[in-house]
Amino acid sequence: MSEKNDLLPMFLEGVRIEMTTQKPIILLREEEGSRYLPIWIGPYEATAIALEMAGIRTPRPMTHDLIKTIFVTFGASIDKIVVDDLKDNTFYATIFVTRGKDTYEIGSRPSDAIAIAVRQKCPIYAAREVVNSAGITITSIDEEVKKFKDFLDNVKPEDFNT
Repeated sequence: MSEKNDLLPMFLEGVRIEMTTQKPIILLREEEGSRYLPIWIGPYEATAIALEMAGIRTPRPMTHDLIKTIFVTFGASIDKIVVDDLKDNTFYATIFVTRGKDTYEIGSRPSDAIAIAVRQKCPIYAAREVVNSAGITITSIDEEVKKFKDFLDNVKPEDFNT
């Protein structure tokens, strides 16, 4: 199996706001590792994912609810989603669908694929190559807080001059 096809099971940690840009990100974590895959997404998709993760139902179906309903209505199941590529700082995903004996691979933005995956409760994977390229390691929140406190203790006003 090539590295690109070598898939790592991922856990959706949740939706966060990235501090420096104030833009939403989804944070995927290796199920059997300490690397995280941060993917910047739009506010609509962030809301769709966060609402589903929190179990909050909207009065009317959201777009990703509609997509899930269409698949179910036509007897198709979403088997998994894979964040499978990274080109020019843009992530790509594939939704794997089965209907009867037929299987389909549907290209998608990761945010839409993950919004559907949380509704369908299907597994999320990332290509090892993508995680190796864009993954970050966070050993613990305590360590990150300590680093930030150290930064605050040592920062000087002139450090912000550009």
